[in-house]
Amino acid sequence: MSNDKSYIGRCFCGEVQFTVKGEPEAMGYCHCESCRHWSAGPVNAFTLWKPEALEVTQGVDKIGTYNKTPASYRKWCRSCGGHIFTEHPEMGLIDVYAAVIPEFPFEAGVHVNYQEAVLRIKDGVTKMKDVPVEMGGSGETVAE
Repeated sequence: MSNDKSYIGRCFCGEVQFTVKGEPEAMGYCHCESCRHWSAGPVNAFTLWKPEALEVTQGVDKIGTYNKTPASYRKWCRSCGGHIFTEHPEMGLIDVYAAVIPEFPFEAGVHVNYQEAVLRIKDGVTKMKDVPVEMGGSGETVAE
């Protein structure tokens, strides 16, 4: 991926639109209960970006925020309810959900919180018990 490449994303109804530029810091799948519950799915595909890579181009006034913990500020469109991204201030990153940037060439590099998985994915990608050491986790891997 080229650093000058940009991708357009949007919420479910299109009221909120944004661009991400460059390359994400990481991509993968999160299996934690919190992400599963928020996404209403068995797994969440994430792309982690530095905050300056994200620019909301339309509908900033339509973005709602909820934070269950200080570690995650979850964002959604107040018009349609579509989830769009999560700010992680402690990590200095923003998780832009892979599903809302349709042209982005998502390629998972890791599964995090795999010990909580309810859907086992046998894809040969590293499975972390929690998260990498750099993100405050144990760095332990688990079997696929």
